[in-house]
Amino acid sequence: MKKLLFLFLFTSLFGFAQNSDENQLKEIYKSALTNSKCYTWLDDLSNKIGSRLSGSVGAQKAVEYTKAQMEELGGFDKVFLQEVMVPKWVRGEKETAYILDNKTKIKVPVCALGGSVATPKKGITAEVIEVHSTKELETLGADKIKGKIVFYNRPMDNAQIESMNAYSGAVDQRYAGAKEASKYGAVATIVRSMNLKLDDFPHTGAQSYGDIPKTQYIPTAAISTNGAELLSKKLKENSKLTFYLKQSCQQMEDVLSYNVIGEIKGSEHPENIIVVGGHLDSWDLADGSHDDGAGVVQSLEVANVFKNIGYKPKNTIRVVLFMNEENGGRGGKKYQELAQINKENHIFALESDSGGFSPRGFSFESDDANFAKISNWKTLFEPYLIHSFTKGHSGSDIEPLTGTKIVKAGLHPDSQRYFDYHHAANDKFDAINKRELELGAATMTSLIYLIDKYGVE
Repeated sequence: MKKLLFLFLFTSLFGFAQNSDENQLKEIYKSALTNSKCYTWLDDLSNKIGSRLSGSVGAQKAVEYTKAQMEELGGFDKVFLQEVMVPKWVRGEKETAYILDNKTKIKVPVCALGGSVATPKKGITAEVIEVHSTKELETLGADKIKGKIVFYNRPMDNAQIESMNAYSGAVDQRYAGAKEASKYGAVATIVRSMNLKLDDFPHTGAQSYGDIPKTQYIPTAAISTNGAELLSKKLKENSKLTFYLKQSCQQMEDVLSYNVIGEIKGSEHPENIIVVGGHLDSWDLADGSHDDGAGVVQSLEVANVFKNIGYKPKNTIRVVLFMNEENGGRGGKKYQELAQINKENHIFALESDSGGFSPRGFSFESDDANFAKISNWKTLFEPYLIHSFTKGHSGSDIEPLTGTKIVKAGLHPDSQRYFDYHHAANDKFDAINKRELELGAATMTSLIYLIDKYGVE
């Protein structure tokens, strides 16, 4: 009889908690969809400030703007800036490139990759050799590569349903392509843009020369997918054609910038810290509305929703807008460095850095016990078509963050169109759907609420 009574009481309490959480999520989604500020914030970031590459005027304006919005929003017990030294790379004048085939000049869209050196002032003209991997360079050897432009033309894999997997399977040629080609005497590299779509937008992104001497640095640029298709076709017709590339980018001295942080002190466990954030910097070709303006304003919206519904968190909530994710990751590293110095106890971190499309779920970095606990909440999200709870990468900015029992998560929006815009000149405000952006913010707020209420194992 006692066992039956206990089971009845447990079931009743569980059902009450379930209903309470369902109602709280309904309130969160209603607030985000009817009373949010995130679309207006993103309009300002994109259309009034624009691109926000680390070390730029736009990046500094974004720091000042988001700090002011946190202070105006209210609800934060503290708003502050966290100093971080960041790289300053300047693109310079627009790049020029064309295929020279039997005296025919065909212009193609290119853009310098982040951190690249410039070409000589008059540009570079050389024969082209097409490859599909850095390993292929070893097979060809210096005899076939020296004095040429290496053209990396391995497409993202269309067979991958998860486009992030297609990206990770191709991006090594962008990141390390110049470094590897330089070892064999190449004079420059051009890389097929990381894009599943065939279009005329070249996609920039970070690249690294690694530990090779500066005297061996060679210019490197991305070519649009249409341009890559055309160049490959022309090479099959004439393997001796040449390619002209001119770019004037340069690496400057590091400059001072900031992470922007707003803190809501926990009412019961202020020593436990929950982070929600995105990265404030963007590449310089466009507004960076998807990457990562969306994540910035969604993170701010978490605080706005809590304020609007009158929710007082038990644990300390920090909205952290990280600087320099795109070409160095120094904001996330600095945040972790200071967290260790200050002996802070982070129990959870959530990042949005996959665009402002319709949310589909989360990817978690956690032990089995916490993943099982969080997976039990999946039914609460299913009415909102949030169905994907998986283990996997959370986010680049929160990746360095450590804690005794920390759980990390990344918002997982629908990814099919993300690489149409990623690091390209069309990543602008008009590519954002207001409702999808707000749904993402509501989904993030809901997870933060549940973590705050039930804690981690």
